[in-house]
Amino acid sequence: MKTVLIAAATVIAAAGFVAPAAAYDGTKCKAPGNCWEPKPGFPEKIAGSKYDPKHDPKELNKQADSIKQMEERNKKRVEAFKKTGKWEYDVSKISSN
Repeated sequence: MKTVLIAAATVIAAAGFVAPAAAYDGTKCKAPGNCWEPKPGFPEKIAGSKYDPKHDPKELNKQADSIKQMEERNKKRVEAFKKTGKWEYDVSKISSN
Protein backbone atom coordinates (compact mmCIF):
# COMPACT_ATOMS: atom_id res chain seq x y z
CA MET A 1 0.00 0.00 0.00
CA LYS A 2 2.80 2.36 0.90
CA THR A 3 4.61 1.77 -2.39
CA VAL A 4 1.41 2.44 -4.35
CA LEU A 5 1.04 5.86 -2.67
CA ILE A 6 4.67 6.72 -3.31
CA ALA A 7 4.35 5.69 -6.96
CA ALA A 8 1.16 7.76 -7.37
CA ALA A 9 2.82 10.81 -5.80
CA THR A 10 5.81 10.39 -8.11
CA VAL A 11 3.58 10.20 -11.20
CA ILE A 12 1.65 13.32 -10.12
CA ALA A 13 4.85 15.26 -9.41
CA ALA A 14 6.36 14.21 -12.75
CA ALA A 15 3.23 15.29 -14.59
CA GLY A 16 3.57 18.76 -13.07
CA PHE A 17 7.10 19.11 -14.40
CA VAL A 18 6.34 17.67 -17.83
CA ALA A 19 3.40 19.93 -18.72
CA PRO A 20 3.95 23.44 -17.37
CA ALA A 21 1.16 25.97 -17.78
CA ALA A 22 1.57 28.15 -20.85
CA ALA A 23 0.80 31.87 -20.64
CA TYR A 24 -2.18 33.19 -22.58
CA ASP A 25 -0.94 34.75 -25.75
CA GLY A 26 -4.06 35.47 -27.80
CA THR A 27 -3.52 39.22 -27.66
CA LYS A 28 -1.31 41.71 -29.40
CA CYS A 29 1.20 42.92 -26.81
CA LYS A 30 2.57 46.46 -27.13
CA ALA A 31 5.31 45.56 -24.66
CA PRO A 32 6.04 42.52 -22.48
CA GLY A 33 3.29 42.39 -19.88
CA ASN A 34 1.22 45.11 -21.59
CA CYS A 35 -1.22 42.92 -23.49
CA TRP A 36 -4.57 44.62 -22.84
CA GLU A 37 -6.81 45.08 -25.83
CA PRO A 38 -10.51 45.96 -25.93
CA LYS A 39 -13.13 43.31 -26.52
CA PRO A 40 -14.65 43.28 -30.01
CA GLY A 41 -17.07 46.18 -30.35
CA PHE A 42 -15.53 48.11 -27.44
CA PRO A 43 -14.04 51.43 -28.59
CA GLU A 44 -10.28 52.01 -28.48
CA LYS A 45 -10.86 55.37 -26.75
CA ILE A 46 -13.59 55.68 -24.12
CA ALA A 47 -13.94 59.48 -24.13
CA GLY A 48 -16.99 60.50 -26.15
CA SER A 49 -18.30 56.95 -26.51
CA LYS A 50 -21.34 55.40 -24.87
CA TYR A 51 -18.94 53.92 -22.25
CA ASP A 52 -17.75 57.38 -21.13
CA PRO A 53 -18.87 57.81 -17.49
CA LYS A 54 -19.21 61.63 -17.83
CA HIS A 55 -18.42 62.38 -14.18
CA ASP A 56 -19.66 65.63 -12.72
CA PRO A 57 -16.64 67.89 -11.98
CA LYS A 58 -18.29 69.06 -8.74
CA GLU A 59 -18.45 65.46 -7.52
CA LEU A 60 -14.85 64.83 -8.52
CA ASN A 61 -13.64 67.93 -6.64
CA LYS A 62 -15.40 67.11 -3.35
CA GLN A 63 -12.39 65.33 -1.90
CA ALA A 64 -9.99 68.11 -2.89
CA ASP A 65 -12.32 70.67 -1.30
CA SER A 66 -12.59 68.67 1.93
CA ILE A 67 -8.79 68.38 2.09
CA LYS A 68 -8.45 72.16 1.71
CA GLN A 69 -10.95 72.68 4.54
CA MET A 70 -9.07 70.17 6.70
CA GLU A 71 -5.79 72.01 6.10
CA GLU A 72 -7.40 75.33 7.06
CA ARG A 73 -8.71 73.83 10.32
CA ASN A 74 -5.31 72.35 11.10
CA LYS A 75 -3.66 75.71 10.44
CA LYS A 76 -6.03 77.36 12.95
CA ARG A 77 -5.29 74.62 15.51
CA VAL A 78 -1.53 75.04 15.13
CA GLU A 79 -1.72 78.84 15.39
CA ALA A 80 -3.85 78.57 18.54
CA PHE A 81 -1.43 76.01 20.01
CA LYS A 82 1.56 78.30 19.37
CA LYS A 83 -0.27 81.16 21.14
CA THR A 84 -1.71 79.26 24.11
CA GLY A 85 0.44 76.13 24.42
CA LYS A 86 -2.76 74.08 24.65
CA TRP A 87 -4.03 71.88 21.82
CA GLU A 88 -7.70 72.39 21.04
CA TYR A 89 -9.19 69.93 18.56
CA ASP A 90 -12.57 71.67 18.25
CA VAL A 91 -11.97 74.68 15.97
CA SER A 92 -15.22 76.33 17.09
CA LYS A 93 -13.75 76.66 20.61
CA ILE A 94 -10.69 78.52 19.36
CA SER A 95 -11.07 82.27 19.85
CA SER A 96 -10.40 84.41 16.81
CA ASN A 97 -8.26 86.96 18.71
